[in-house]
Amino acid sequence: MDQDVHIITVAVDDLDAARRFYVSGLGWRPLFEEPGVIQFYQSAPGQVLGLFDAEALEADIGDGGVHSRPGGFTLAQNLHDADLVHRTVERMERAGATILKQPQPAAVPGMMHAYVRDPVGIVWEIAHNPGWRIDDDGAVIFSEPDAG
Repeated sequence: MDQDVHIITVAVDDLDAARRFYVSGLGWRPLFEEPGVIQFYQSAPGQVLGLFDAEALEADIGDGGVHSRPGGFTLAQNLHDADLVHRTVERMERAGATILKQPQPAAVPGMMHAYVRDPVGIVWEIAHNPGWRIDDDGAVIFSEPDAG
């Protein structure tokens, strides 16, 4: 199996609330929508975030189990500077998100981050990590930030 993740699908109880937050509040553009079932948003090159109606996801899996309750994960966005962390969290709050942790320095030197829960329960970490970069080929590079 190749080391790729192309679609991250999250079960949600209210697709309309998700659409209001991501489209009207944050200005994201849906890549594809099937009303009442699923919404896809481009989240990175070759990757989409799918928001799947929880009942429709259970029906799609079809084994009678309960698989539509997310837990123990966050989605994260690394931004170019610490000030942008503050502005992004403020925009998310105006769009209806709940701030769980105000922007503040993290344990990693030079890193700023915050946690925000969107209206359908997805927790986002909004961060600036100066040791994170993406090469031209798309590879993620972690390095120690300059101590200076």
